Amino acid sequence: MPSPFPGMDPYLEDPALWPDVHHELISTAREILARQLKPKYSVRVEERVYISDEADPGRQVIVPDLRIVHRGGGSVTGQGTDAAAAVIEPIEVVTLIEEEHHEPRLEVIDRASRAVVAVIEILSPSNKIKGSRSRSSYEEKRLEVMRSPSSFIEVDLLRGMEGFAPHDVLPPHDYRVHVSRASRRPKGTLWPIRLEQRLPRIPVPLLPDDPDSELDLQLMLDTAYDRAIYDQEVDYRSAATPPLSSEQEDWAGRLLRAKGLR
Repeated sequence: MPSPFPGMDPYLEDPALWPDVHHELISTAREILARQLKPKYSVRVEERVYISDEADPGRQVIVPDLRIVHRGGGSVTGQGTDAAAAVIEPIEVVTLIEEEHHEPRLEVIDRASRAVVAVIEILSPSNKIKGSRSRSSYEEKRLEVMRSPSSFIEVDLLRGMEGFAPHDVLPPHDYRVHVSRASRRPKGTLWPIRLEQRLPRIPVPLLPDDPDSELDLQLMLDTAYDRAIYDQEVDYRSAATPPLSSEQEDWAGRLLRAKGLR
């Protein structure tokens, strides 16, 4: 069954679920485009690799279930003025070591020349955390593509955090999509999307002699949702993570009650 939401499903943004959602969206987008673009072009999944450690601010969403596990009562032994010098009961913590992370993206490739014609990125939460290793890796690759002959497509289906477009020049929005056509840089096209709106159909630029392909983002999301059976994973009776605004929560509540999910 499809998501109960008309556009992006905010419940899929939960950092605990997003890695699976991201994988499913990438796979579905690849299938949709590959069927349209054969035999002249191929669509391949490539990866950016970066190292994360304990000092990485992005670990809060990379390892969302990390908690300090308290053992014992937490009180000191000893009494009165000597208590400050007494032995404190220990607590159990998780020590994170350096870890290699892989973030997939799509590349549209001209079969004849093997040139990368377009790069498609779907953002993850760690990409949007200022100072994170994931963001640094993403920014480096983003700049590399922007300086190349390849077109660049950035799909941001995550509310909040530090995005890659100036909010002050855009109308209020929750999600956004940016298409940077190589032939028109520095100009690009940006879709600011509200939670209650359908996700758009966006162009995928190809070689100059070929018309654009099209990626229907709503079809991509609905297909991924249905294939992964996310209706069995999501508890729509609870609040979304990250939380919605009070106005959005009221709207979502009415929608979910009308569909019998609350």
